Amino acid sequence: MFNSLIHRIADWSFLLTNPVSLALTVFQIWMLIHAIRNREWLWALFIFVGWGLAALWYYFSVYQGSSSAMSGFELPGAQNRARIRQLQAKIHHLDNAYHHFQLGDVYFQRGKLAEAEKCYRAALERDPNDIDTRAHLGQCLLRLKRPAEARPLLDAVCRENLKHDFGYSLMAYAETLMALNETEAALKMWQHVGENHSYPRAKVQLAELYLARNQNDLARAQLNDVITDDLHAPGYQRRRDRVWVRRAKSLLARL
Repeated sequence: MFNSLIHRIADWSFLLTNPVSLALTVFQIWMLIHAIRNREWLWALFIFVGWGLAALWYYFSVYQGSSSAMSGFELPGAQNRARIRQLQAKIHHLDNAYHHFQLGDVYFQRGKLAEAEKCYRAALERDPNDIDTRAHLGQCLLRLKRPAEARPLLDAVCRENLKHDFGYSLMAYAETLMALNETEAALKMWQHVGENHSYPRAKVQLAELYLARNQNDLARAQLNDVITDDLHAPGYQRRRDRVWVRRAKSLLARL
């Protein structure tokens, strides 16, 4: 049966007259290319050998997560539906700031930014001084393309704790300054992140500012660091940072 299927796939006349097989073949090629580009070698092998089913499995297990609207802008915490239901139940019974904040993080990571904003604001109503909530609300407003609203929140958080969220709040603040065309201030923030962390997200955006100032050598050094670090990074980190690695490669190709 399997050999018969392989022969049919190889028969282009069969593919052209059978839309289901044609769609499955195109889908498999799409997933195979994606796996190869992202150096998911084991997945690529499974997709190549396991016609159809393996490609579908890869799509739901890897591709959807890598194509999230929030790819490259992670926050800590679980992001599944069961977690949402669990937090909604806790909010119903306890209605405390922490659970609103956690639910906001889940929505943020799933790209549901309007829902995340509501949760963060509900958390702040119950605890207006919480630094984590203020920081994540600022990041949420930035992703909602409202940097002017995000700026005072993130500025206050970074003044209070420059290392908050392991540098993630500072990166969000730098992106906010860039969105508001405050490039000199943004440059200083990115440089500070680079001195203390090796995040590709920071190195790529710092390189872009260097390129805008025609400081190509400085930009090239940042981009080469991203590529080199990626070669030795564990799989979970490569999946998390792939959007920035691709951007680094694209920028290097233009230099």
